Amino acid sequence: MVGALVIWFAFDSFTVVEERERGVVLRFGEYTRQMDPGLNFKFPRPIEDVLKVDYTSVRSVSEEARMLTRDEALVLISFNVQYRVLDPRQFLFGTRDPDDTVSQTAESAVRQVIGANTLDEILIGQRAALVTEARRVLQETITTYGTGIEVTEVSFQRVEPPPEVKAAFDDAIAAREDKQRLEREAEAYASRIVPESRGAAARITVDAEGYKEAKIARAEGEAARFTLLADEYRKSPEVTRKRLLLETMEEVLANNPKVMIDVREGSQSLMYLPLDRLLHGAPAAAASAPSTPNSTPAPVTLKDRQARTGASQVPGTVTTTPTPASAAEPPRAPTAEPRRDGRTTGRESRR
Repeated sequence: MVGALVIWFAFDSFTVVEERERGVVLRFGEYTRQMDPGLNFKFPRPIEDVLKVDYTSVRSVSEEARMLTRDEALVLISFNVQYRVLDPRQFLFGTRDPDDTVSQTAESAVRQVIGANTLDEILIGQRAALVTEARRVLQETITTYGTGIEVTEVSFQRVEPPPEVKAAFDDAIAAREDKQRLEREAEAYASRIVPESRGAAARITVDAEGYKEAKIARAEGEAARFTLLADEYRKSPEVTRKRLLLETMEEVLANNPKVMIDVREGSQSLMYLPLDRLLHGAPAAAASAPSTPNSTPAPVTLKDRQARTGASQVPGTVTTTPTPASAAEPPRAPTAEPRRDGRTTGRESRR
């Protein structure tokens, strides 16, 4: 009898706890202590019993559910929760089924987060913040329940509208993307055209300032010139009046074509000198070029006209040499040309 007790005590008083496990010791069904990895001593059963818990492994649970958003839109969400045991005692005795508790609590936390946000916030650009919020709510809830579990990660694997409304939802997303694209194009156009417009406005302002200064300076100069001219006119009216007349005639005649015509009596030929073309150096080759039916006659140069009529080359004078009667041009009949004042003027060869 004593030997049987010794053998029973020797074989049931030691237990080995692996590295990934933790041992929970129960004495007559009551928690007493926790065993670390290695060889541990305990009283033989039924005095003490050891429950081993997988302490380092990461557990996971996945769920899929339809949820309502804040704007009353229906969305289909598939999520995954990963967790591990933080307190073996609470994991064993805090709840009846820790894994099922995590599954239900995770769905409740995700519903809370999804219901507090709109569909646009959930689908576009807010998923990371929603995941962080769902993990926080889940951890706080299961800690309150005393499950002894630590949530390591929460992820949304799929977030999309239900198949019944997916086509309409895709159209809405396409329209939203077009809106964003047009907004970006408008911003790019504004960033390009606004500086150009500002530069053009600054250039116009500078030109206007320059024009203003030039006009003011010119007006002041004209006023000073008029003052000096008035003083000179008071001193010598006749000389000043004649000088003004000559300056005005010079200015008017400088911008008008001039023609010299020989109208002396007894002349048998007509002298036509286009002085404006002669002064600008019209090429002599253009005068001898053959003319076409639709071409304009080339101008007659001074040298050609003098060679034909025998006019002198002394500047400022025009003379003619009588030509034989057979070679002389026949006299032209006088013609009358209308004038702006209603009168007529006669163009003829004076005898």
